[in-house]
Amino acid sequence: MARIPLEDNFNDVINKAQRGLKLSDADLAGRAEVSAADLAAVKAGTPIVAVIRRVARHLRLSPDALEALTRKSWYPQQPLFPHGFAMFNTPHDDITVNSYLVWDTRTKAAAAFDTGDKCDGVLDLIRAEGLTLRYIFVTHTHEDHIADLAKLAATGAEVWASEREPVAHPGARTFAENAHFHVGGLAIKTLLTWGHSPGMTTFYVTGLSWPLAIIGDAIFASSMGGSPTNFADQFRNNREKILTLPRDTVLACGHGPLTTLAQEKRHNPFFSHSPKPSQTT
Repeated sequence: MARIPLEDNFNDVINKAQRGLKLSDADLAGRAEVSAADLAAVKAGTPIVAVIRRVARHLRLSPDALEALTRKSWYPQQPLFPHGFAMFNTPHDDITVNSYLVWDTRTKAAAAFDTGDKCDGVLDLIRAEGLTLRYIFVTHTHEDHIADLAKLAATGAEVWASEREPVAHPGARTFAENAHFHVGGLAIKTLLTWGHSPGMTTFYVTGLSWPLAIIGDAIFASSMGGSPTNFADQFRNNREKILTLPRDTVLACGHGPLTTLAQEKRHNPFFSHSPKPSQTT
C-alpha cells in the first residue's frame, strides 16, 4: 500500500482547536499577540512558524509538535503485524477512509471494523484466507465509514454499533460501553470515546502481535477528529480512555496512517507536552 498522508495539516489542527475552544479570531490574535493578517494567513495554510508557535500556546497545543507538523518533519513509524490484521484505505469523495479486518489464524474467525467507501478489499481477503466473518463493528455511523455496509452485511455477519449511534443498518445490534466480544483467540472490548459523534466507539483488541485500538475519528496521527459542539467531551474521552491504554498500543485511525500511542504522546499537538523551559538545554 502506498504511504497514506496524514489526515490533517497544521492549519487543520489550529482550526479544530480554535473552533473547539470557541475562540474568535480577534480573541486568539490578541492572546497570542499576533496580527489579524498573520493569523488569517496561518489559518489559510501559510507556514509562518513564529506565529504558529505563539498561537499553539493559547490553543493548548504543543508548539514543538505543531511546528514539526508544519515542517512535515515527522511521520509515524508503521507497526508490523505478521498475521491476523489488515488495513484498507478507500477514496470517498475528496478524502480517503480506513476500514480494518482482524482474524484468528487458528479458527479463521474474523471481525471487520467499518467498511470505508468500498468493502471489496475486505471481501477479497476473507476469500483468500478462507475466513468466516463473524462480526461487523461500526466505530460510528458517519457515511464515509459505513458507505458499503449493506454489501458487507450480506455475508451474514452480525452488525454491531453503539446504542448511542443512529441506526447503522436494518437488524443491527447495539452494545453499551465495556461490552466484550471474542473472535477465536482474540478479545475485543468497547470503549465509549464519544464527542465526534454521539456513540463514537474505540474497539480495544488483544491477542494479536500488538495491542490494537480501532478508534474511528477519535484521534488521527498528529491530530484528532473535529467536534464543533462536543470538543471538550471528545478531548476528555481521548485522554481518559485511549491515552491510558498500554504505550505499545497500535492506533488504527479512521483516516490517515496507523500510529502508536507512544508516538502520539510525543508527536500529536493535542496530547504532546513540550518540556518546561527549565528542562531545556
